[in-house]
Amino acid sequence: MKTGTNDTEIFGAALKRWREKRELTQDDLAHAAGIASSYVSQLERAGKSPSLTIILKLCRALNIPPADLLSDFTLPTVKRLRFDE
Repeated sequence: MKTGTNDTEIFGAALKRWREKRELTQDDLAHAAGIASSYVSQLERAGKSPSLTIILKLCRALNIPPADLLSDFTLPTVKRLRFDE
């Protein structure tokens, strides 16, 4: 797990790791998920925070359960996160 300082960094690192594990380009993943490739890039760079619908679309495209994509969000990690409200 990449040590991110916030939720978007942790998610972005996990998304990139899974995409590369599946040997997909950002364009490939975006096409399979039905989203823009620029959005995939923004997610991986922690520039955007995904909605649940986007997470589910990405998981379907990666052929993994959501728990796998979100597995870096362990209880200790979640407790350390600071959320901007």
